[in-house]
Amino acid sequence: MSEATAQSSAPAYITELRDTDIAITDTARAALAGLLQEAQQEDGVEAVRVYVSGGGCGGMTYGMTFTDQVTPFDRVLDRDGLRLYVDAVALGYLRGAEIDYVDQAMGASFVFRNAFQATGGSGSCSACGSAGGGCA
Repeated sequence: MSEATAQSSAPAYITELRDTDIAITDTARAALAGLLQEAQQEDGVEAVRVYVSGGGCGGMTYGMTFTDQVTPFDRVLDRDGLRLYVDAVALGYLRGAEIDYVDQAMGASFVFRNAFQATGGSGSCSACGSAGGGCA
């Protein structure tokens, strides 16, 4: 097989974030879209980035922040006023998770449910503080 044939037969990287990758409840989608709209007007950001980093109570932390750039390794959700980026590494840890927005007596927050299920983790630290924060 020639090098050109090998390259052309390689699967294309999927750039669209699908509902089967990460589920976002309607409540969370509306809250994130509202926060993003405010940030776009004030700070010129273009999307919400979902991220995973080392060092939390379950070995990893996860959260969301605003971003002004997409990378070649991002999956993108662009629907209903929400533009969300998740890079390939974070998606590997968050595949199958659900992002929800709950309003409780102690305040409203985004909640990650079933986080790390794809890698066998428990996701026992399940609530991030806000769109700009990490694991609470």
